[in-house]
Order: sequence, then C-alpha cells, then structure tokens
Amino acid sequence: MRMTRSTSTANKTGVVVLTADSAFEQLARTTFTASAQIDLRVISGTVSGVADKFNIEGVTVVIIDIDASREEDMQALERLMGRIGHWPPVIAVTQSFDADVARRLLQTRVADFLVKPVQPVELVRTCARVARPAGTDTTEAQIYTFLPAVGGAGVTTLAIQTALLLLNSGQRGRPSTCLVDLDFQHGACADYLDLEPRLDLKEIEPRPERLDKQLLEIMLSHHASGLAVIAAPNRPAEMRSFDPDMVTRLLDLVSSNFDYVVIDMPRTWFSWTDSVLLGSNKLFIVSEMTVPSLRHAKGLVAAIRERLGDGPHPQVIVNRFEQGMFSPGLKKSDIEAALGSDFAAVIPNYYRLVREAIDRGVPLDEIKPGNKITAQLRKLVIPQMAKPGAQESSLVKKLSLAFAK
Repeated sequence: MRMTRSTSTANKTGVVVLTADSAFEQLARTTFTASAQIDLRVISGTVSGVADKFNIEGVTVVIIDIDASREEDMQALERLMGRIGHWPPVIAVTQSFDADVARRLLQTRVADFLVKPVQPVELVRTCARVARPAGTDTTEAQIYTFLPAVGGAGVTTLAIQTALLLLNSGQRGRPSTCLVDLDFQHGACADYLDLEPRLDLKEIEPRPERLDKQLLEIMLSHHASGLAVIAAPNRPAEMRSFDPDMVTRLLDLVSSNFDYVVIDMPRTWFSWTDSVLLGSNKLFIVSEMTVPSLRHAKGLVAAIRERLGDGPHPQVIVNRFEQGMFSPGLKKSDIEAALGSDFAAVIPNYYRLVREAIDRGVPLDEIKPGNKITAQLRKLVIPQMAKPGAQESSLVKKLSLAFAK
C-alpha cells in the first residue's frame, strides 16, 4: 500500500497504526487525532497482508497490532523489521504474551511492545519514549549511577547525598528525584534513610509487564525530604540474578516519571548490569584510598570501556580521602597520576558525621549544614546537571498535548 504525504501534513509528526482490531483502531484515533500536529494514518489489515508493501517515508512512529499466535504474522514482522532497520521505531501490540513471544519480539528488534488492553496514556508514553532520531542524545531523566570498585567503599552514602543534592537543585521548585537501590541482596539505602523497603520483587518478577505507574507508586518509599526511594527488602542468604527484563522495565518506568534518577549498584556484575550502565548519563566508580582499591577501579574502568564501547565514560571518585601535611601514604597527586583522565574527585573522610547520619537515618546536611562531603559532591554533580526535559523531543510535547486534550 503506497502512502503519500500532502503539503499540509509535511511538517506534522507521522504516526502510522496497522491493525485489524476495530476497538484498537478506535482507541488510536481517539488518542492521537486530538492534536493538529499529529498526522495519524490507520491501515486496516494484518502485518502479513501489508508488510512487503509497507511505506515508511516520513513516518516517525509505527504501531503494529499483531497476532503473535500466527506464524505468518511473526515472519512478516521479521521481514518488515529487516527492511526498516532502527528507524522509524516500531511498537508491537499483542493480544497474548509469554516468554516465547517476548523473546521473538526482542529478536525482531522492535523498539518496544505492549500487551492489550492498552491504556491511552501508556500508548502515548511509549511512542514518546521510542520516537527519538538515531544519534540524538535525549533522555527522559538524567541518570547518575554509582558502582563500587571494592566492597565497603561508601557507595550508598554518596548515592544518597547526590540524590538529595539533585532534589534541592531547582531554583523555583524541586525536580522530582528517585534513588534506586539495585543491590537486591545487601542493599542499604532504605536502612540509611530509616525507610521501609517496598519493592516487592516476587510480585513483579513473574510478569514484568504488569509494572506500570500505579504499581510503581505502591512500591515507592518516600523520605521526609521529598526523595522517592526504590528498594527491596534484603535477601542476604539468597544469591540469584533477576530477569533483565524486570530490571530494565523498572528503570525505564522510573526514568519516565522522574527528572533525576540516582542508582546505587551492587559490586557483582549481573546480566542486566550492561544495560543499566549504558542507560546512565553519568557513571561514577567509587574507590577507597588504598593502592589495591585504585587498581580495582582502574581495571573496572578498562573493563567497562571494553564492554560498552561508546557508552558513558566512567569516572573514579576516591572516597574517605585523608591527607595530612607530613603524613605518609597516598597523596592526591599520586591518585591523579594513577588514574589520569579517569579521576573525578576525592571525598574527604568524616567518619563520625557519616556514622551519625546513618544511625539517625537523616541526610548529612541535617547534622552539619555545609559539611565538606556535601560541598565536594556539589562541585562534582551540579556543574554537570542538565535541565530536566531540556532535550525532550518535540514529539514528546506533541503527544503529551494530544493526550491532554
């Protein structure tokens, strides 16, 4: 089927929906036709019937309603994706969902998939999320990730203080900020802030697709400062890796609903670690002020660069730094020489202050305003902050406007 663009629609955002389901067609029309800036085109039929003559010229997003139980439709989708490549992004909508369907859809490299019944707001957000031209550096949230080089390096304290700094960084209001503890075995974020961890992994792991904004709200813990925290109860005797789809879906949902996200990573490398690091805007490796720890940090930087290629550039923070005028041991100049361009900053050692904050479950600034730990983190984080939403694509705004109307 040949689809041509008229002069009147040349500057509009093109959304194409392919479906044989009249109810889904009506939902798409109701959702997208409210905005004059969106050029919606609906094609009635199955993907096997039109895939080989599907014209994507000028299209921004493609939504394909597919019957995953029909092998001919799945094969037609695979042929279509082979022809389309990575742009425009394709969203698959299915009636049924299981592990085999998910695996098959991922192999076709669709941008995302939804399971019926689909809510209009979910359809809008999914389109807005995937519809970004290749090569643009856009993100729904600024994501700061902290990864330990060795055990006990103080990652949790730095992640918490960074999240609180970001929360209070707005000039006219507080940007929404979420702290995510991905150390499902030994996580301490909730304990440090004296909160009840509410992330129920057993509830969402069997069916990650159930995780939506409403369920996310139920599983958020809220600190008195206004900081949102995602943390699961500790399972110290349960060492296992969780489904990567569950972790990536959780972080995708969080990044869609917050301005800033700070992630406290476990030291163990899991199957989902690469994805989390690739999705980060800033990646900090936290080391102690010892020669073995610095060696681990340098080795970790090299490993990340090898695995992630052009992903985020990891920088090393040396925590609990102490340097007396005549004291032996490592000097800041030694650390800078060892790490080179990978060096980010040193964080001074104020053990009593940190210990009191942890025991009381409060931020460092509540005990000692303007302390040197917070001051150093502010120098490290604040100059690199991007304004939330500043790089948001025009399609996000258009689709949001369409849904709001």
